[in-house]
Amino acid sequence: MKYLNIPFLLLWRAWFYILMFTTIVIMSPLLIVFTAKESYYHLLWKLVRIWSKVLIFSMGFRLEVQSDQEIEPDKSYMFCPNHTSLIDPFVLIVLCKNPIVFVGKQELVKIPVFGFFYKRAVIMVDRSSIKSRKRVYEMAKKRLQNGVSMAIFPEGLVPEENVILAPFKKGAFSLAIEFEIPIVPQVYYDCKRLFSWNFLKGGPGILRIKQHKFIPTIGLKSGNIGMLQQQTFDVIFEDLANDKKYMKDTNRSK
Repeated sequence: MKYLNIPFLLLWRAWFYILMFTTIVIMSPLLIVFTAKESYYHLLWKLVRIWSKVLIFSMGFRLEVQSDQEIEPDKSYMFCPNHTSLIDPFVLIVLCKNPIVFVGKQELVKIPVFGFFYKRAVIMVDRSSIKSRKRVYEMAKKRLQNGVSMAIFPEGLVPEENVILAPFKKGAFSLAIEFEIPIVPQVYYDCKRLFSWNFLKGGPGILRIKQHKFIPTIGLKSGNIGMLQQQTFDVIFEDLANDKKYMKDTNRSK
């Protein structure tokens, strides 16, 4: 029976990429204007949120969100979700009305059309370069004003599908302490199962998200980075490890 679903899964996946690049082309005039100046970033964020909603709901996904603490307007945060799927950033964008600046991989600039706007809106980092990491700090200082937040997937990659949660990098926690902004742990349970990197699995459905109580950073020093890193990891790992649907997919036989 599962083999009969393969043509439909491939068409469904193709629809995502067609939809994504078509909408980028349609939005191009506004994207060029809104990425021209940092002062336009709030307008860019509104446009990107509409775009993300179109992508998610057009793919047949619905969001089911549980929040232990709500985001306040005009405050800055460091969002730290687990990373399992290409759909993860779009989910985060839909969830948050406050503008977020992403710190992302430099490699994504190579994607046609998307890469052109990506490099104008995202703080790019080359983790192998000390100079690049310092540039992230400098750009973050400019952006973290008027309620603009930051988002980093602390795993730094999408791990193999049999991995519950990959070890966290230090960057998000170093920045959060530097700018005294709270960590927002978010758990995405279903993105891997419903929109895997494996094109032969997945499908429309409900994406469950849990937003945990924020972890404060005021008063912490650079020596506390490891503690903050581990605390955030433990919160997300425990949720994932105790979720039957997530673990059934994670522990699948190869």
